[in-house]
Amino acid sequence: MEPAWQIASSPDLGAYDNRPDQQPVDFSIWQAQDGTFQLWSCVRGTKVGGNSRLFYRWEGRHLTDTDWTPIGIALMADPAVGETPGGLQAPYVLRVGDTWHMFYGDWQHICHATSSDGKTFTRVIQPNGQSGVFGEAAGLVTRDPMVFVAPHEFRLYYTSDAGIDYVRTSPDLVTFSESRVVAAGGAAGVNCCSAECPFVAQPVSGGDYFLFRTQQYGQNAQTRVYRSPDPFDFGVDDDRFLIETLPLAAPELLSFEGQTYVAHLRPDLQGIQVSKLAFVAE
Repeated sequence: MEPAWQIASSPDLGAYDNRPDQQPVDFSIWQAQDGTFQLWSCVRGTKVGGNSRLFYRWEGRHLTDTDWTPIGIALMADPAVGETPGGLQAPYVLRVGDTWHMFYGDWQHICHATSSDGKTFTRVIQPNGQSGVFGEAAGLVTRDPMVFVAPHEFRLYYTSDAGIDYVRTSPDLVTFSESRVVAAGGAAGVNCCSAECPFVAQPVSGGDYFLFRTQQYGQNAQTRVYRSPDPFDFGVDDDRFLIETLPLAAPELLSFEGQTYVAHLRPDLQGIQVSKLAFVAE
């Protein structure tokens, strides 16, 4: 992994600003319809009330630019559709055809929103009038979704306070299977934060899968990496697939123009940075 460059720092939130206590943490990066790069981050420790979290947005012309332009608050929790006040967590965005899909946590559920331009998102309200699509047991704080696009299905990975990484499959990003446990325990432990920010990548088509799983944020950031031929099994109560521990938190991998990048949090939790990344053959 090469030296990182910073793309975002703790933003000015106006009436909700609470610096230096606020921290931009779990995030997503993608390209919008106009070619610009979008960054949305969960900012925690704000004055929004409730669980103190909201989504903020930055925009960059190039992925390799530093200090992207702060745009403003992008989304706040809506209790009218069942979201926990101040409970927004960990957005993740992917494009499918002409639609951008955002999945995010509302403190209890994984929720869904869509966009036709990659910038402005509208919640997908479920038949029960709520934004929550699914969740684990009440109180487990289901969160940190990411979606792996497979040839015939979508695989949505996520975590909860049970310290477990799960996956649910979907043919259409509307209906989802029951959850399966894909990783838990081992050297990472089993606590509320032992399976944070699961991110699955397959660098070579038809090759092994890599799971990035964070245990620690901040100056002692720690993310364990697992390599498995099976995208539904990265080890439960064992470390047979564990290959590396990286000194970073909340990684998101991006591929652009033939180069792989990893975005991650600054050690002081006051910004987001990007590095080039290479997978080395054994």
